[in-house]
Amino acid sequence: MLETDKIFAGSVPENYDRYMVPLIFEPYAADLARRAASFSPGAVLETAAGTGVVTRALAPKLSPDASYVVTDLNQPMLDHAASRQGADARIQWRQADALALPFDDAAFDVVCCQFGAMFFPSRVSAYREARRVLKPGGRFLFNVWDRIEENVFADDVTNALASIFPGDPPRFLARTPHGYHDTALIRGELQDAGFSDTAIETRAEQSRAASPRIPAVAYCQGTLLRNEIEARDAVKLRAATDYAEAAIADRHGSGAVAAKIQAHVIVAVA
Repeated sequence: MLETDKIFAGSVPENYDRYMVPLIFEPYAADLARRAASFSPGAVLETAAGTGVVTRALAPKLSPDASYVVTDLNQPMLDHAASRQGADARIQWRQADALALPFDDAAFDVVCCQFGAMFFPSRVSAYREARRVLKPGGRFLFNVWDRIEENVFADDVTNALASIFPGDPPRFLARTPHGYHDTALIRGELQDAGFSDTAIETRAEQSRAASPRIPAVAYCQGTLLRNEIEARDAVKLRAATDYAEAAIADRHGSGAVAAKIQAHVIVAVA
């Protein structure tokens, strides 16, 4: 992962929440929230919360006396998440690094993280921190995207941009969001972090949009792929988005579009 793969700033958080969340994140957020709530936790920590899609799904499912600490390394993303959440005394917003959590040992019943592990500079360190702050028997729930070929719109956009920038194709989507899909590696890193009981489920969903324009804008302007496009040619962002739209339309049609997305959902017991 490159250092630029962590810089969510400018209009990226807004576009991410407007386009990416309904396109690919909402079904997995609902799934993660359901799983977390099934353990009836009294204290929950969320790391790498992004724009708060899991927070919005999970908070209504928690008991009135539960505590919910929502964290992200990136303050603009966290600010956007807080702005989307209604007033709730149970929720505390904290900027925090998942690799060095500012919380006591054995403080939480559940730690959850939606599509954040791929961005951790050291996943084993982040997993050790999750285990440290979990109570004995507590659960660490997270998900990661499967390989890019199982996530059709992301693959379509990546291939389209390779045609525009053949000498230096933007590979952010394949490199980072879809770069941590080896389940044996995931199990091994969790074991290295001290988790001995791990279950992994591969879950397919459908990504749906009213037009090919939506996934094109979502990926090209609502993810850090935007940084890679602008680094190559700052004036080509719109042209790149248009080209991605045309590629999606050519494959899936010019009206409402749908395509497969797939992720691994992991539950590890402390």
